[in-house]
Amino acid sequence: MTPESPSHATDRLDDDDYPAYTMGRAAEMIGATPGFLRAIGEARLITPLRSEGGHRRYSRYQLRIAARARELVDGGTPIDAACRIVILEDQLEEALRLNETLRRPTAGGGADS
Repeated sequence: MTPESPSHATDRLDDDDYPAYTMGRAAEMIGATPGFLRAIGEARLITPLRSEGGHRRYSRYQLRIAARARELVDGGTPIDAACRIVILEDQLEEALRLNETLRRPTAGGGADS
């Protein structure tokens, strides 16, 4: 296996879905414990990738999701309910984005109605 070029490695770190963070670092970044990350994993809110050695690795996108769940739990929401809320928020955001895309007029299309 050849070593990656420095620019390719940097590109991967800029990728929101690249699993760059260990469990300890991820927990530190969102102000939570590794146990909290395990709990939201068990609730299937996020599914961390595993390194070759079997260690959990988290992406920036997963950390944003985990941070939102932590905010809800810190506010008194039970963890299962917080996970469901975050899932529904994410689905709503995606539906709104899709709806906006579909409402945009297509290039070159006329108003023939």
